[in-house]
Amino acid sequence: MPEREETSPATPGHQRPPGKEQLETATTVFALMADPTRLYLLWLLSRGEADVTELAASTEAARPAVSQHLAKLRLAGLVQARKDGRRMVYSLRDGHLRRLVTEALSHADHQVTGESWHA
Repeated sequence: MPEREETSPATPGHQRPPGKEQLETATTVFALMADPTRLYLLWLLSRGEADVTELAASTEAARPAVSQHLAKLRLAGLVQARKDGRRMVYSLRDGHLRRLVTEALSHADHQVTGESWHA
């Protein structure tokens, strides 16, 4: 069976034109992703769960700064947290965000490397 190029949204509910609320919500997501540290945190979480200590070490950012970024992402509903003993473990809320982060960074990689574009 040939591979199907994914050009349509995953579910029929996503095929309707966006309303004002959807556009405003999407704009908020893009605004939060516009910060390099937050985008990197989202990319790290797209690879799996992590706690603040792991994320701070990976980003080389101060733990309080990472905590503040995570609080913003959590407040916006982009990440979720669960308690594991004394630590909070963070993860992405859904696959849409995971794909959005991956696609944004893949697009940037093409621009930075000059690699040819693909459909």
